Amino acid sequence: MGKLSNIVPVSDLRQDAAKLLKQLKNSEEPLIITQRGRATEVMIGVDAYEKFEHEKELLHLLAKGDREIETGKGYDLETVLAEADALLAKGPS
Repeated sequence: MGKLSNIVPVSDLRQDAAKLLKQLKNSEEPLIITQRGRATEVMIGVDAYEKFEHEKELLHLLAKGDREIETGKGYDLETVLAEADALLAKGPS
């Protein structure tokens, strides 16, 4: 998951929001917010979020391809590789 320094009580978030937001912007690591000693929320920077969403989209497409193969549907390898290359070249939005 990351370093324990990425765990912050909600009271620290209230007092040092600007500092913590800057920390998020400069890191791909999530910031875990605790309340009453328990983890309640996770914050991540926009760049990390966009990267996560892009990776999730790729995994979704791979799973869809697996399902299509199991049912006998699908596309030829050249078409699939061309689409994969286009998605990878696009990168996170």
